[in-house]
Amino acid sequence: MEQQLQHTVTDSVATVVIAHPAKRNAMTAAMWRALPPLLDALAADRGVRALVLTGQGGTFCAGADISTLQGSPEEAQGLAVAAEEALAAFPKPTLAAIRGHCVGGGSQLAAACDLRFAEEGALFGVTPAKLGIVYPASSTRRLVALVGPAAAKYLLFSGELIDAERALRSGLVDEVLPAGELDKRVTEFTRILVSRSQLTQAAAKEFANGRRDRDGHWAEQARGNGDTAEGVAAFLERRQPRFTWTTSG
Repeated sequence: MEQQLQHTVTDSVATVVIAHPAKRNAMTAAMWRALPPLLDALAADRGVRALVLTGQGGTFCAGADISTLQGSPEEAQGLAVAAEEALAAFPKPTLAAIRGHCVGGGSQLAAACDLRFAEEGALFGVTPAKLGIVYPASSTRRLVALVGPAAAKYLLFSGELIDAERALRSGLVDEVLPAGELDKRVTEFTRILVSRSQLTQAAAKEFANGRRDRDGHWAEQARGNGDTAEGVAAFLERRQPRFTWTTSG
């Protein structure tokens, strides 16, 4: 079966599906390369207000498909880091919907999303120590920011898999859903996301990610648009707000 990244846009939510079921959705070199331009196109689409990343079938992503990475280890790692950074830089809210294994490069992609919802039975692992690979500095810092130094060291030093409940306790995931409930919850939550102000979300994402050079930009954006007035009016009128600020276009 062809290895590919599939995507759809429904009700303002883009869904990107990692599809390589023969290898538990492991990412090929071509798939790593395809992700940044796909994200660029979805970021520029005014009809997209949130993005969900998931895997086909019962697995999120088992990492990199080593058989397709014929270059140097540095080149292979560079492809994964470029895809991870493109996902982290996506200007709209991102959510990883995780079933089954979320390991290696899969954990890099999940960590690069803003939020992670997992189904009971999901397994998580950061496995470079099993291969003698130095985990990228940017990926290590992102993991530490999510789970703290101690939990990050546990994952990185051992390469052991942890279950969804431990991932929830450590902060690696935000919600754990019973079997069969993940899709319903993701649909419900993304419906909430797309109803909110993109201005608030975009500014909050940059601030939360540590960017410090755009305070003035966001203050100007807040002054120069009608989202605040619309939000207040909708609250007073007891109706849903119709926010118009957008990150694209």
